[in-house]
Amino acid sequence: MFVIIEAVTLGLTTIWFALGALIALLASMLGASLPIQIFLFLLGSGISLYFTRPVVQKILKVGHTRTNVDGLVGQKARVIERVNPVEGKGKVMVAGQVWSAKTLDGCILEEDEEVEILDIQGVKLVVKTLQE
Repeated sequence: MFVIIEAVTLGLTTIWFALGALIALLASMLGASLPIQIFLFLLGSGISLYFTRPVVQKILKVGHTRTNVDGLVGQKARVIERVNPVEGKGKVMVAGQVWSAKTLDGCILEEDEEVEILDIQGVKLVVKTLQE
């Protein structure tokens, strides 16, 4: 059943449970009792999930979609509204677009200051001043 679901979804969601079911099937064929089969199913599924899921996610890059916005990191921007981490306000302009901005070090950035984009957190750019 899990193999069929896996084939239909095209995303590694149940393959670990299919392995656990296979282990339980083999135990059943060897005459194991139902509680032992259930235990082996859970154990086999859990172990395979724990050890293989991180590797599979890394290889398939599941859960992270790169977009053009990732290309903003490292670019220069100009402050158009004072960036004040205490108030949580501030805007910068980069490539003709206005973005909310914040700093990690708590510095206040004034209008017309040139900054570098360090990261993107949600819908805010993390910036630092170039005047250091």
